[in-house]
Amino acid sequence: MLYIGCHLSASKGYTAMGKQAEKIDANTFAFFTRNPRGSSAKEINISDVAEYLELSEKLAFGKLVAHAPYTMNPCSADEKIRYFSRQTMADDLKRMESTPHNYYNFHPGSHVKQGVETGIELIANQLNGVLTEEQSTIVLLETMAGKGSEVGRNFEEIRAIMDRVERREKLGVCFDTCHVWDGGYDIVNRLDDVLEQFDKIIGIEKIKAIHLNDSMNPLGSHKDRHARIGEGHIGADALIRVINRPEFKGLPVILETPNEMDGYAREIKFLRENYSE
Repeated sequence: MLYIGCHLSASKGYTAMGKQAEKIDANTFAFFTRNPRGSSAKEINISDVAEYLELSEKLAFGKLVAHAPYTMNPCSADEKIRYFSRQTMADDLKRMESTPHNYYNFHPGSHVKQGVETGIELIANQLNGVLTEEQSTIVLLETMAGKGSEVGRNFEEIRAIMDRVERREKLGVCFDTCHVWDGGYDIVNRLDDVLEQFDKIIGIEKIKAIHLNDSMNPLGSHKDRHARIGEGHIGADALIRVINRPEFKGLPVILETPNEMDGYAREIKFLRENYSE
């Protein structure tokens, strides 16, 4: 089963997102837990959640991939931003329990000239402060392109964060195809080698979700500019190989390509046609 979808607006609630996903033949989706460029979060409507859970069971949806706001930076040099990040993630994880057993994805952050080691320590400190034994949500560290002072630009940095987290069983990885390509991992010509490297460093079982994006830039550019499927330097054939990897079967695949809904519908149709059950 290919569980595939895109980012949807959470402004009208879970049920509206579920119905919108159904219209484009998606059976999973991503959404921002709150304003992606701000801090406000919409109050959760319990009746809406109940209606969505019924709908998702009827439509056999896969796991959802919530996304933290971009304003979070757990390893900021500014203590106020770190505090905001910690409070936001803690609140988001409580809210996620209204739709249990899903994923919460976040960008590890930028160390802002403090150095990678300091950045890694600060990110792990935040995770140690918010992860609980009781939570059902798995928190995903997203692979990053290495733009500026981003932490998570390679598999080793992600592993270093995870090694410092006490409740590692609550962690996973979101594998972003544009980001790993821009980060220097050749998933076009050496996908087997890249995944073998990931497995040795982190463990392939830790990949819980895929962000499927083409890239506007060549290998190792560290720029992070997404392209539509087949319109970038990665290409459709390579991305089809990604979704057909046996290790990724059953994982939610989220499109973050520059599209409107009709464009996502076309990409979903194309990828379904090229998916081997």
